[in-house]
Amino acid sequence: MEPIVFINGRVKYPITLDPGVWIFDDRKVEIDTYFHADRTEVNELEEYTMKASKHWQKEIQEGATMPPTLKTERKFEKQRLMEGTFGIPFEPFLKNAEPESGVTEVMVTTADKEFTFPLEVALQFFLGFSKDGKPLKVADGGPMEIYFGDATNLNNPIKNVRSFTIK
Repeated sequence: MEPIVFINGRVKYPITLDPGVWIFDDRKVEIDTYFHADRTEVNELEEYTMKASKHWQKEIQEGATMPPTLKTERKFEKQRLMEGTFGIPFEPFLKNAEPESGVTEVMVTTADKEFTFPLEVALQFFLGFSKDGKPLKVADGGPMEIYFGDATNLNNPIKNVRSFTIK
């Protein structure tokens, strides 16, 4: 069976999701970090401006310092990818599918069950796709797992997800 998951139903653009390529996506987050870190809305331009200002001020006062080598950074990133457990928020995918007006529910189909959730709950889903540096295999509950945004099912996610049907 292919590790492909579909978003279909009452959407303008049906979407095919391939969790196997998400390891390269910049939106991926370690699952522990996602659920245990403080999340606040951030104005990216303001944050960038503040960081650039602090860096510039530091260089004026202390002089320039050489950053770690790119080789060292790649080594640590590779190690993190080889050992990490990752997921990605579901909201951007659902918004890109552009649900029709009047949509209120999302039906999640797994290998053996169907679950129906309000659209507001589904927008908070976090999709797990990797465990201990390895992609989730279909035999192990893959290709993806669903965690609720409030982490109530952190130890028991919905496994074997096959499709999302927008109703």
